[in-house]
Amino acid sequence: MIRAVTIVLFLLMAVSHEGQAQPYHPSIRPYIAGSSPHGRHNEVLVLGTPHLSGLHDRFRPESLEPVLLRLAAWHPDAIATEDSSGLLCDALRHQGAEQASAAARYCPDSAPAGRVLGLSVVAANEDAERLLAALPSRPSPAQRRRLTLVFLAAGEPNSALVQWLRLSVMDRRAADGLTPDLVAQLTARMKRRNESGLIGAALAARLGLERVWSVDDQTSMGSMPDEKAYAAAVQKAWDNPATAARMAEEKVLYAQIDQPDGLLKLYRVFNAPAYAEQAYRSDWGAALAESSSQNYGRRYVGYWETRNLRMVANIRQVLARAPGTRLLAIVGASHKAYYEAYLDQMRDLDLIDVETVLE
Repeated sequence: MIRAVTIVLFLLMAVSHEGQAQPYHPSIRPYIAGSSPHGRHNEVLVLGTPHLSGLHDRFRPESLEPVLLRLAAWHPDAIATEDSSGLLCDALRHQGAEQASAAARYCPDSAPAGRVLGLSVVAANEDAERLLAALPSRPSPAQRRRLTLVFLAAGEPNSALVQWLRLSVMDRRAADGLTPDLVAQLTARMKRRNESGLIGAALAARLGLERVWSVDDQTSMGSMPDEKAYAAAVQKAWDNPATAARMAEEKVLYAQIDQPDGLLKLYRVFNAPAYAEQAYRSDWGAALAESSSQNYGRRYVGYWETRNLRMVANIRQVLARAPGTRLLAIVGASHKAYYEAYLDQMRDLDLIDVETVLE
């Protein structure tokens, strides 16, 4: 009898383990569900970009023109950039030291414009929404200068730059609350080596858009028990043949950016599937296999995936404001594959192949 019970228990355990070994998948997956959305689908074009601040001195903003021309021809009606929103930054500043540190590192200082207006970041964002809703088809220079100031106070300097660029050169002056110091900041931002301004804001102004959308999320996930050990483990994981090949290819591309269409060629490579596959092997795939007892590699991948999920959630929120939106998402090339993988799960959203746009 005891032997029979033992056999039965053994069989039950075997069945249980076998059941656990089978991966579970939900019965409904939105991206393949049969229901068809009403109206025009959202369209999203993800442009993977180098961070222009890291390019050497041979980079010239005018070399972006072939890229801008092709993106303008696709004609997005919304543009998202890799920046933390003013509302997120304001929330981080009111949390613990870790989050305040993240805000200090990644968020612009909205306080000077806020003091001029006497508005908090939250109130300035509300005011921006109100002003945009009431904006006439042909705003006066004073209205645009006011919106510029409000966007600065809202912690949205790239949207402020859109308004500033839509003004004539003569109308870009200290007036309607804009102080000489704020004008100097805007003038400097126009020349700043940053894709959010040189591509995002510049393209928005060219296309007659009123703003760009900040969708990054630099919320801190807390410090590691041993930051040095964590950094060493991840760096060791990155030391692999795929990383060496990736760095060698990028070195050649960066050396050619001052040649005709050199920057366009770089964008074509950074947005090709082969680049995404190599980036994954060199970075997150390697980190997942990192074998420290503290699972540093998996913690790093957890941070990366969480950040990208939040960024894509912010994009989804923008699309929900006006279903049928055609949106350009500008993001560091390392994020592109994750953006597209997460966005591809949405039923009323069509991804656009950026390679065809950049031809």
